[in-house]
Amino acid sequence: MEDKSASIIYLRLRKQVGLPAGNPIRLRDVARVLAEPKLEAKILDLMLVQPEHHDGNLIVIDLIQVISTIKEQFPELQIEFIGEPQVLVEMIKREKKPSLILFGLVWLLLFFGAALTIMNFHADVSMPEVQVRIVEMITGVKDDHPYLFQGAYSVGIGFGMIVFFNHLFKKKWNEEPTPLEVEMFLYQDNLNQYVIAEEFKKMHPEQLKKGKAK
Repeated sequence: MEDKSASIIYLRLRKQVGLPAGNPIRLRDVARVLAEPKLEAKILDLMLVQPEHHDGNLIVIDLIQVISTIKEQFPELQIEFIGEPQVLVEMIKREKKPSLILFGLVWLLLFFGAALTIMNFHADVSMPEVQVRIVEMITGVKDDHPYLFQGAYSVGIGFGMIVFFNHLFKKKWNEEPTPLEVEMFLYQDNLNQYVIAEEFKKMHPEQLKKGKAK
């Protein structure tokens, strides 16, 4: 008796992948496949798209396109789909060596921008007067320029930022994501969804026209 389960494959598209520019996009690059070992290797080697220069650096691979490619070579297979209906492929060009001059300019801009932001905030809330008052309450002596307290306060701000962002250069204290990483993840996810929607409109303008007609 023939084993029907042998003709079933399970397919799951990735959410986003990055590939070297100019390389063909194969199924193994954008999806995970579960099937018999011999069959799985052949399916994963199927080419989906050969990117051209006019395609740009972002390409959307649709589930229907993937299933159609598999069915062309293996019409007898039954495909079970799991997960995302599209995958966003970013064609990555060779990275250029970073410019030390540009790095220095950006670093100075961020440094002085952050410093001015903190100073303006302190001016708005009258922080110098508050610090003078705190020192007077602790020592009993009024000091119009409590440099020791202000120096310790400045170091504390820097240390607090390191703890808050969980980073010191490339070192992380633990595996917990920082608030900045979470916000960047949400931003990237929203950006990917927007790009996929826009690319899908370009690929299937007839469906957009039908939707407007209704």
